[in-house]
Amino acid sequence: MTQNTELIQWIEDYYYDEEIIKADGFDDAIIGIEESTMRLIYSKTKVIDVLVRDWDMEEDDAEEYYWFNIHNAWVGERTPIWCIDIN
Repeated sequence: MTQNTELIQWIEDYYYDEEIIKADGFDDAIIGIEESTMRLIYSKTKVIDVLVRDWDMEEDDAEEYYWFNIHNAWVGERTPIWCIDIN
């Protein structure tokens, strides 16, 4: 079970008729949804945390992986938004 179970369930229930693209394995990094484009918003800080915690990466490696494999990935017009945040 993810830390964001309630948020994710609310988004899925409220927008049940929308196609929403999720990044597999990063539910804990979801911080919201951009309603005009129906794109999920992910926290970069939380993505790094998931990579360190669940993928057993060092923080520097996780940061590099994020920039090269996650942030720049394009999966169509509903590609998630990667929010650069300060925690």
